[in-house]
Amino acid sequence: MDGINVCEDGEVLGVQSSSVERQQIDIGKRIFCNSAVNMKNIVAVGFDMDYTLAQYKPDTFESLAYDGTVEKLVTNLGYPKELLEWSFDWTYMVRGLVLDKKRGNILKMDRHKYVKVAYHGFRLISKNEKVATYGSTFTRDAFDGPDYAHIDTLFSLAEAYLFAQLVDFKDTSPGKISEAKDYSRIYSDVRSAVDMCHRDGTLKEMVAKDPKKYINEDNSIVPMLKMLKTSGRAVFIVTNSLWDYTNVVMNFVFGARTMDGSSSLSLDWLQHFDFVITGSAKPGFFHDENRANIFMVETDSGKLVNTDNGTPLAQVGGPALELPDQIPNKHCKVFQGGNVGHLHKLLNVGSSSQVLYVGDHIYGDILRSKKILGWRTMLIVPELEKEARILSSSWETRKKLQLLRIEREQIEDQTHHLKWSLDHGNLDGVEKEDTSSKLEILEVQGARVRAAHQESQRSYHQKFHPVWGQLMKTGYQNSRFAHQVERFACLYTSQVGNLGLYSPAKYYRPGEDFMAHESDVLTR
Repeated sequence: MDGINVCEDGEVLGVQSSSVERQQIDIGKRIFCNSAVNMKNIVAVGFDMDYTLAQYKPDTFESLAYDGTVEKLVTNLGYPKELLEWSFDWTYMVRGLVLDKKRGNILKMDRHKYVKVAYHGFRLISKNEKVATYGSTFTRDAFDGPDYAHIDTLFSLAEAYLFAQLVDFKDTSPGKISEAKDYSRIYSDVRSAVDMCHRDGTLKEMVAKDPKKYINEDNSIVPMLKMLKTSGRAVFIVTNSLWDYTNVVMNFVFGARTMDGSSSLSLDWLQHFDFVITGSAKPGFFHDENRANIFMVETDSGKLVNTDNGTPLAQVGGPALELPDQIPNKHCKVFQGGNVGHLHKLLNVGSSSQVLYVGDHIYGDILRSKKILGWRTMLIVPELEKEARILSSSWETRKKLQLLRIEREQIEDQTHHLKWSLDHGNLDGVEKEDTSSKLEILEVQGARVRAAHQESQRSYHQKFHPVWGQLMKTGYQNSRFAHQVERFACLYTSQVGNLGLYSPAKYYRPGEDFMAHESDVLTR
């Protein structure tokens, strides 16, 4: 986002106008760039629905998912009834964590896969125990194996919290959970219960009855989509949700907010899109070799119509096929299933790099679409709005931390030098006594500065989250989640509507990368 802005006719406006554009946009609403995206070359923009176009309220929606999962554990999987008295703290878990299913641990690690923060259930694991368990290279390299689960989507926060509760419960209440159920089996049961909730439709029925309770209102989405359409882009949705639920959610997102359970649904929202693909089964959808059939959806009835790569087929022995003109914008077509090959034919794009896809899930939306297809990608990170604002207001704190770290390193260097002189230097008695005295003073000073630095750093990270700290950092290193964002998201921002704050012809350029030696020299 630090790059030069470009006019519709391609003329350069200059660095100053780009700087002015940034200053006028709230820090929490800005779009940040990892890999260059020239919007003039983008001919189609696609969106996920859940947690992208539709932002769910964690205090209500995730609590609903949590309560449903607990109920399934008790009713279907034989867990004690006292679980029904448990409650969900939706503020506790964050994205980017890794569950060690075998040990019952929850981990936050840096981009090099070093574990920086670890809990067993809700018990903080000591530094020595953490190093003993996760200090070997072999263990670090295994974090992607079957014994680990990644919390990379907001949908997963409730199940991670429930897993931590069950780990504590198993440890503190022997016999309440069968001895045959180890931590891994407990996690599998939680996942099974989550799947049951989604399969029986309970969650979606509750959302459909009262969308306002579970979905945030966002008045920026319609203007953003109108801007994209007016600028000549094709606009589409690819979602794993089926048509009935998609229609309910999109009716709310696009303004039908007085709707109750008995209200009729409008199809007016379809005017903002060229294609809507429901039931896509991402991330499998992004594999062209995926042989899934694509069906057209009759939007009034929800019935599926056989197609040949998207073109409706007449039924054998039936009358000539005449689909009713049900959609206000008849150019919009709704489909279910299929794969990315079908979508490319519908969009008629010449190159995958001409497609920008916007989603919230690193693996389900972003990684496959960029790595396999070469699409341009934008990741939605709602947590970023708070984080960016805290960063923006913490300049003095960060400067203090920097000075404390420099002072700490200088004292450590002097201490090591004096110790070396004592151990290996050819010092006489007076020199040894003088060096020992200096060393003693330095060690006291070093302990004081080290404690002040550690406490300041701990206090700083707790501004972001009291347990897990800054989402994108672990200490001074980028977190595992930040590393994924950097690798797979060309652009990232807090809300999908932020795209409408920038010109549809903007050239997003990343900032300059720095090696360690460059950063050390240039930040003096």
